[in-house]
Order: sequence, then C-alpha cells, then structure tokens
Amino acid sequence: MSTLVLILDLAGTFVFALAGATAGARRQLDLFGVLVVAFAAACSGGIIRDILIGATPPAAISDWRYLATSQLAGIIAFRWHGTIERMANPVRMFDAGGLALFAVAGAQKALAYELHAVMAALLGMLTGIGGGIARDVLLAQIPSVLRSDLYAVAALAGASVVVLGDRFSVSPVITVLVGATLCFALRVMAIQRGWHLPKPLDQPPLEPKQLEHPRDPKT
Repeated sequence: MSTLVLILDLAGTFVFALAGATAGARRQLDLFGVLVVAFAAACSGGIIRDILIGATPPAAISDWRYLATSQLAGIIAFRWHGTIERMANPVRMFDAGGLALFAVAGAQKALAYELHAVMAALLGMLTGIGGGIARDVLLAQIPSVLRSDLYAVAALAGASVVVLGDRFSVSPVITVLVGATLCFALRVMAIQRGWHLPKPLDQPPLEPKQLEHPRDPKT
C-alpha cells in the first residue's frame, strides 16, 4: 500500500509540477520563480493532506524525492516551455492528470490511516485541488477550483471510487486505476464540452462610480 501511494504521489508531483512550471513560464517568471511555482503546485496538496491526517513531517518535506521530482519537472518546463505550449491545452491536460493522480493517492493514504470513508474521499479531493490553488494564488489569478468546469467534482468522484473499492474489498490497484481514469475523463470532458456547475443567472450590475460631492456653497 505504501509503495502504491508513493508511486502515485511522485507521478502526480511530476505532472502537477510540469503544469505549474509551464504556467509560470507563460507568465514570464525567472528560473527561481518557475521552480518555486513548480514545487508549490506539486506539493501543497500533499502537505495539507499529511498534516491533517497526522503524517508529520509531511512526505513532501521529509523525502528528497518529492523536491527532486518537482524541480526536474520545473527545469524541463523552463527549458522547453515553448514546445510544451505548442501542444493542445498543455497546462490543462497536465493539471487534469495531476488532479486524477493526487485525488486517488490522497484517498488511498487517508484510508491507510483509517479515516472514515466520507472524510477519506474529501481528503482525496483536497489533495487533488490543493496544488492548483497554490499555483493560481502565486500567479495572481482566481483559483481554477472556484471557476473551472467540474474541477473539485472530478477529484471527488475519483477519490470516491477508491473509497468504495476499499469498502467492497476490491484490489487497490484496480480502484486506483478506475478512480484516476474517471477523474481524468470527467475533467477533460468538462474542458472540451464546457460542463460546469450552476452559476448565478443574473449577474449583479456594476456599481456606478461615486459622484463627486457637491461643492460647499459657502466656498
């Protein structure tokens, strides 16, 4: 079980770091900035997960492989971001892959620490969306989870498959594969077809500019 979680974590770390670093390069950050965004995007969700379940110090800090993996992805994106950008929706695809891997890894690790099934699914979702939130905050934009098509919902769906599989004693490898595939497919389909949760029908009008105070007649 620990080996499976480690493999999923490192794979998700690389993919999320690649997405974060590519987004940073697009915003014309320097090498240090790109590497910082790569680490934050790759490891923030896992750090939050480990702190909440009591797995301290978090694996992303105590295990050098997480830092090495995120920095390798950051260097690749910094050096070849032009090639990556020419791919179709590169950041979104990498982000969808990282979301899927982290969602199932987070749920699997939460179950290993004997959390309740519902909380394990929610923690898997949190693991998946944490890195994207950190990346978007560092790049000064609204986090994707608050505006994108089926972002957190896709992560929750993938994590729920892992939890249900554990409840019915299905092999963890099978549930992880099915859960990650479901999460990735939902996210990609949402991007391509514009699926999203309901939004306010009537947007409030912009407030008019404050009128200047009239001059005092005594002056």
